[in-house]
Amino acid sequence: MTGNSPAEQGATLAPTETAFALLVTSVLDYGIFMLDPEGHVSTWNAGAERIKGYRASDIIGQHFSVFYPPEDIAARKPHLELESAIEDGRLEDEGWRIRKDGTRFWANVVITPLFDETGELRGFGKVTRDMTERRAAEQALTERRRLFTHLVQAQELERRRIAWDVHDDSIQAMVAVGMRLQLLADGADAPRARELLQLDASVREAVGRLRNLTFRLQPPGIDRHGLVESLSQHLNDVVAGSWGLEPSLEHSLEKEPAPETAITIFRIVQEALLNVRKHARATSVRVSLINQTRGLLVRVADNGTGHPAVAPRVHEHFGLMEMRERAETAGGWWTLRSEPGTGTTVEFWVPDLPGGELDEALPGAPSKSFGSRIGRREPS
Repeated sequence: MTGNSPAEQGATLAPTETAFALLVTSVLDYGIFMLDPEGHVSTWNAGAERIKGYRASDIIGQHFSVFYPPEDIAARKPHLELESAIEDGRLEDEGWRIRKDGTRFWANVVITPLFDETGELRGFGKVTRDMTERRAAEQALTERRRLFTHLVQAQELERRRIAWDVHDDSIQAMVAVGMRLQLLADGADAPRARELLQLDASVREAVGRLRNLTFRLQPPGIDRHGLVESLSQHLNDVVAGSWGLEPSLEHSLEKEPAPETAITIFRIVQEALLNVRKHARATSVRVSLINQTRGLLVRVADNGTGHPAVAPRVHEHFGLMEMRERAETAGGWWTLRSEPGTGTTVEFWVPDLPGGELDEALPGAPSKSFGSRIGRREPS
């Protein structure tokens, strides 16, 4: 591959060599060119011209250090890269490079030393990719995750504060009112005692609703025991204990997800289960968590009546909108599948950040399993 045109090269090359030279000189997504043993550009392709802005007539013969920013030239980075490529047989690097117009772009660079049959260095092959857009996308994703983490933390802190206020103020005050009503009922005549006891029953019902509210605002255990145990407790205490449904939990997790991921999953599952209770007319519900593609795939499936073709009004339901928004804000996706007579399945995927190992005492061990239905098994 030289500065000559592919047609001129074809006069001295075999057909397969001509085709390969044509491929290399014509490809646009990669800058592919050669350097002589001292680092001067000796060939140039269309991709290099597109990425770096130089025509072959402008750049051939110049030292490849012209592609590097001043700070890298001062640090002798171009020369050190050639030395490293010779020593290791290959060098790959990512960093800022300079176009002909002086603008910078983020490049992935591979330098390969080229030796002839006698072992003499004949030059270097250099492949450059413009990774500026990918780097910007990665930085945007990092910033999105940072903002998401901040949002989740702020939201959970506010939920916890509200839960504490409700528990410490409203619930305690209403419990005191209930105790006072019982005392008054004990000293009242029969008709008035009945009225007071009815009021006391109403107060106790209100206290129960407030306690359910505080649990939804701040479920106990997720920050101390992790996602799987918190879901197990929720299925045990609420879904089975309060709602009378038959739940099961299956998971294939080897590591505890990051706290923000765990909270997001718990909240979506919690909302999905609440929808099952309100709308599905189901007798059982199955929750599964699966490690998948740098994230977690979660399903909540019930055996209820299902929705007829999932009408648009169903998607506009506030609870469904909240689930979708949570998943998408976390960088994932959410979907709902439902047919009459087959039940409904909420399925979503969220990316995960590195977490710790799951405690061996999490559900799956006999002492932590919910009957025989909640345990650490591979989902089907």
